[in-house]
Amino acid sequence: MAVKPNMQPNKTPVTEQEPLVRARNFKEVSMGYTEEEAINEASRCLNCKKPLCVTGCPVSVRIPEFIALVREGKFVEAYKIIKGTNSLPAVTGRVCPQERQCESKCVRGKNGEPVAIGRLERFCADYAMKHPELSEKNTAPTPNGHKVAIVGAGPSSLSCAGDLAKLGYKVTIFEAFHTAGGVLMYGIPEFRLPKAIVQQEIDGLKAMGVEIMTDMVIGKVLSIDEIMADGYEAVFVGSGAGLPRFMGIEGEALVGVYSANEYLTRINLMKAYLDEYDTPIRRAKRVAVVGGGNVAMDAARSAMRLGAEKVYIIYRRSMEEIPARREEVHHAQEEGIEFRLLNNPIRIVGDDDGNVTGIECIKMELGEPDESGRRSPVAVEGSEFMLDVDSVIMAIGTSPNPLIRSTTPGIEANKRGCLVVDESTNATTKDGVYAGGDAVTGAATVILAMGAGKKAAASIDEYIKSK
Repeated sequence: MAVKPNMQPNKTPVTEQEPLVRARNFKEVSMGYTEEEAINEASRCLNCKKPLCVTGCPVSVRIPEFIALVREGKFVEAYKIIKGTNSLPAVTGRVCPQERQCESKCVRGKNGEPVAIGRLERFCADYAMKHPELSEKNTAPTPNGHKVAIVGAGPSSLSCAGDLAKLGYKVTIFEAFHTAGGVLMYGIPEFRLPKAIVQQEIDGLKAMGVEIMTDMVIGKVLSIDEIMADGYEAVFVGSGAGLPRFMGIEGEALVGVYSANEYLTRINLMKAYLDEYDTPIRRAKRVAVVGGGNVAMDAARSAMRLGAEKVYIIYRRSMEEIPARREEVHHAQEEGIEFRLLNNPIRIVGDDDGNVTGIECIKMELGEPDESGRRSPVAVEGSEFMLDVDSVIMAIGTSPNPLIRSTTPGIEANKRGCLVVDESTNATTKDGVYAGGDAVTGAATVILAMGAGKKAAASIDEYIKSK
């Protein structure tokens, strides 16, 4: 059907739950586009001769092609185009930082807002899930007689597994937790990424013949060498970065201090947000979250939903430097979370029973840029102040768990504990072992991890064929 070009400068708005309503529930914030809204937004795309948007996508989704099909109302066909290069479109449509990637390159963004590529991707994936009778079922391709093992079941691993399974490899994923999905299951809250959607994507991989073995802590239950001795011709390590960082300040051992990792794992994977689960978690009334990334936003917004009356985000730089997605910051502010910017904690205080009662901070000002180009915060002498809180969540980053590197001879890591890989192939220093995602980069985005898994899958295929 012919649809007129839409020359509106702004994106088609998307319906969201009211801020003060959603701040007390774990249901998804954004309702996504209707069919009419999706067609309307798709008709904003100029279908450029040189689609710069594609160059901004780590998994090379054929963006103008799928958007042209949405514009024609061919939603399942559009989904198939996305799925050709992206194993988890329902996930990336929700949690990908499109504003820094594909949408940042969109020509429409020069005079107004870019095309809402992420919202359209989510729409297509959701449409296909709601209409399974229209989309082809995932089936196991003809086996090619080769076996590949994958360590971890996060986005990097799932992407690698999907690409290898399509080529006929017998793929086995070894996952340490009792549920596959990695950070998609334990880290990102239900209100941003419903777990049923992640499970559907994982079930799609299983239908292609991917075997997932849970409760398998590689480095304890089995070593990488033992896996390879069992007939696996290559191994992909996508074990993530699950080791939390702390500041090393006084009071971090008090009751009520969490790493964001533990806090979010208890809520998401162990279902502390559901009344029928008896997961131990502190339902604090006044919470301080230290950090300014997406994980800090997730922790703060989760604390609010668990019943906190006051939630602070303490971040040592200004709003210009905050690393979280703009949408996440905006949602947090709408929900009543207070941003204490240019502040840094110096100690956590507690009562005689060892429970948190407050956090002492110092005001900061921005000095000269550091090696990353961000201006370094400098403490303002004599500006200390106290915030009354009964829980503190540290969301200042994570690093890879040392288990794999300490139990695998021949595999090298850098001083940050990240596995060293050849950037062009994602091969580690050990023959036949590849790696990607947060285990290599440290904590980063879902889509970058997926891009690494995709690259590694192509390299593994080449490596096995060349043998």
